[in-house]
This record gives sequence, C-alpha cells and structure tokens, in this order.
Amino acid sequence: MSTIAELSVPATEFALRHTLAATDDLDVEIERVVAYDPDHVMPYVWFAGDESTLATADDALADDPSVDECESLTDLDDERLYRMNWVDDVTMMLHLLTEEKATVLDAHVENETWRFRVLFPEREALSRTYDFATERGLSIEIQKIHRLEENRHGRFGLTDAQYETLVTALERGYYEIPREMDMDHLSDELGISHQALSERLRRAHRTLVEEVVDVGESDEGG
Repeated sequence: MSTIAELSVPATEFALRHTLAATDDLDVEIERVVAYDPDHVMPYVWFAGDESTLATADDALADDPSVDECESLTDLDDERLYRMNWVDDVTMMLHLLTEEKATVLDAHVENETWRFRVLFPEREALSRTYDFATERGLSIEIQKIHRLEENRHGRFGLTDAQYETLVTALERGYYEIPREMDMDHLSDELGISHQALSERLRRAHRTLVEEVVDVGESDEGG
C-alpha cells in the first residue's frame, strides 16, 4: 500500500546548517521538487524573513559548506528565491530518501530541523529507507505515517480521480528514477489530455501536502 511519511533530519546533518545557525527567524521552504533526478530534488529554495535576517542569510550562504553554488533568482521585500547546487553530502542524503522509488512532496525547515513529506510506493520501502539511512549514521526520525487506503476516507482527502491517477502513475513507473513512463504516455493511458493530467497531479500533490485529512499514525523505527 502506498505510504506518505513525514520525516525529520537535523539541519546540522543536512543542508544550510551554517546559514540557519547564523540567522534568527529565517523561514526556509522548497519551491519545487523534482522526482526523476536525485541530484536536483531541491533546486529552488525560498528564504523568508525581515530585511536584516535576509541580508545575514545571503552573506552566510557564501560560506555555507552544504552549498556548492547559489544563484539569486528573485528578491522581494521579505522573500528571496535561490537556485541551489548542493555538495555531495546533501545529494547523497536526497538519494537515500528517493532511491526506493520515492518522491519528495514537500521540504521545509522548522527550528533548524529539515522536515520532509515523502511518498513511498509501499510501507516496506519506507522501512528500508529508514534502516539504510540510520545504518549510515543519519539521525532521521519518522514523525507520521499516512497510508493511502482503499476506502475514500483513507485517501488523504484525494478525489477518486486523483487517487486513481497517483496509483496508476506509481504502477507505471512515472515516479521512478529514471521514469519508465512520461506524462504523455500516462495521459494517453488515463484517457485525458496532457494539461488535464498535469493539473490533476498538481491538485493531488497539493492535497497531500496540505494534509486535508489526517489519517496517519505515529511511528518510529520504520
């Protein structure tokens, strides 16, 4: 059964540890996640805060050991968008999270801790990921587990069409690395247009991320 897990990792063991330590009240959130390339799962990162906090963060990025290259894309009054190239240690961590055909749906920082929401094709894939990561010394914790059950009330707020689309995408290898089926072929199999499929997937991912219906159970140790 497909499973969504909420995972946490200390920033000291992952990304932006120097930048987060140098700033107070800095909000960090991933703008876009990419399923098919573990080297670019988190390419776009939003920083939010007051002018002083953002200026400090911008300076700290230059010396952050987790960042290989950084480019500022958007500078708003209280938000900045960056394109990040991470060092090998960070991309290796992302590889650990996604190598079991998993998809990172959301990633952000709370209290100098990275929090991820990851879609796994099955519960056993989550267990293997947890075991693999902890065996390599990563302090990963499972905060919640949500199962996409067969009944509507266990579908995390998804409509029937959204649920069926996600299941088909998982079964046909759309979320695999590399993808075994692209969006054009997936839309043909579902009998809908490319645009309709794109919109349905975006709405489904948004519903999952917003946790409209909390059907999870606490779990530790995979």
